[in-house]
Amino acid sequence: MNTVLRFIACSDLHFKTDSEKEPQRFRRGMALAYAYADSQAYPGIDAIVFNGDFANQGLQEQMQLVKDTVSDCVRPETQTIYTLASHEFMAPDGEAGAVARFQALFGQAPDQHNVINGYHFISITTQNGCHIYDEKQAWLREQLRQAAADYPKPIFVFQHSHLTGTVYGSILWGEDEIIPILMDYPGVIDFSGHSHAPINDPRSIHQKYFTSEGTGSLSYLELDEFDKLHGTIPPDAENFAQFCIVEARDDGSVLIRPFDVISGGFFGTDRLIAHPWEPASFVYTDDRYQTAACPAFTADAELRVTSDAAGEYAVGFPQALQEPERVDSYTLRLRSLSDGRIIRQCNVTSSYYLYRMPPRVEIPLGQLPTGTYEATVCANSFWGTSSAPLTLTFEVNDFD
Repeated sequence: MNTVLRFIACSDLHFKTDSEKEPQRFRRGMALAYAYADSQAYPGIDAIVFNGDFANQGLQEQMQLVKDTVSDCVRPETQTIYTLASHEFMAPDGEAGAVARFQALFGQAPDQHNVINGYHFISITTQNGCHIYDEKQAWLREQLRQAAADYPKPIFVFQHSHLTGTVYGSILWGEDEIIPILMDYPGVIDFSGHSHAPINDPRSIHQKYFTSEGTGSLSYLELDEFDKLHGTIPPDAENFAQFCIVEARDDGSVLIRPFDVISGGFFGTDRLIAHPWEPASFVYTDDRYQTAACPAFTADAELRVTSDAAGEYAVGFPQALQEPERVDSYTLRLRSLSDGRIIRQCNVTSSYYLYRMPPRVEIPLGQLPTGTYEATVCANSFWGTSSAPLTLTFEVNDFD
């Protein structure tokens, strides 16, 4: 099998008026992506799709910065395709002004159907934030009908917001208007953003009636869970920039490769869609919740409790293992052995979204009254399974 098409799917660049962070990351990402592509038997990058929120408020100077940056580092042979979404509509003149400004500056339609190397790219700008209403739904149906004539090639669809109930991030950040339309086309591979969710999270690809894939962000990450000690935006959220490099092959298969711009490496979580048109072949389904193995700590792993000069306690431990994936999070329970009561219970991320995960995790316990305590920590997979716990009994006294 040979690669016959390569493109980048990205979203949520969030170019700002007063920040160079995102443009620098984009330039770095493109340089790294071209270096990779040029080293392959099929060289180069055929297209890049900017899937909404490329300009943080949709202002003229922000869109101009995007255009100038892209012109500087995207080669002429790489076709660029843009959609607009909620952040482009934040300018004072709203959605209509943003669309008009985009068309004048970029010379592109907000909704497009492009054919690149024989593959169909259907991209839709959302309405009223992240919705797709009747007229655009009808347009999508017609474009899919035309694209399906090239069966069995996959059809690439792009809209900013996730499809509800598909990829990680779609519960809080999803919309469901076009799901019934896409269901008739199992060969669709739908790319979406909006959530800033990590694309190396194995839940960022989902298959049921068709394939859905998240596209990350170049700005910062956000998690779609509300039980984390640090909330949905962890402390290291700014050290995050990801996009997908996608390769179609002459046997009909598609390889999606999550790429980390900060480190310049692939995460090793490539997704092979062997037969895009055949749901019976899908492997990235919800069955993973029933078949996933449990993570495990190494035999020599142990909890260590420390305290500082202010009397603040913390428990630390080495990262557990979950092959071939990473560990999602850790759950801590702290029990007072004087009465058996749980006095502290929390969940923290493993920082799995960083290419170089920290080797150890530290969970703060705060100040503790004198007494005897039992701390237990379990490692959690992305699929609801948990490891055997690490346990430690320790004393807190007036001399600590």
